[in-house]
Amino acid sequence: MAIKLLTFGQITEIIGQSESAVNALDSDALKAQLIRQFPGLKDLHFAIAVNKKLISKNTDLKDGDTVALLPPFSGG
Repeated sequence: MAIKLLTFGQITEIIGQSESAVNALDSDALKAQLIRQFPGLKDLHFAIAVNKKLISKNTDLKDGDTVALLPPFSGG
């Protein structure tokens, strides 16, 4: 299963790339996997979007999904 991972802002700085492929069954597993691999994400609050839709709870992922990690931002 291949999930396309997109990152932005400070998250990209921590991970070191803005686009990669990952494997995870759901969004909670993906987040836990990324925090283990990149401990700098542990205390960072970020939103998760699956296929361009913000999610607020654990969401199943399937082959070909795109997951974006979005750092906090403010309007002006």
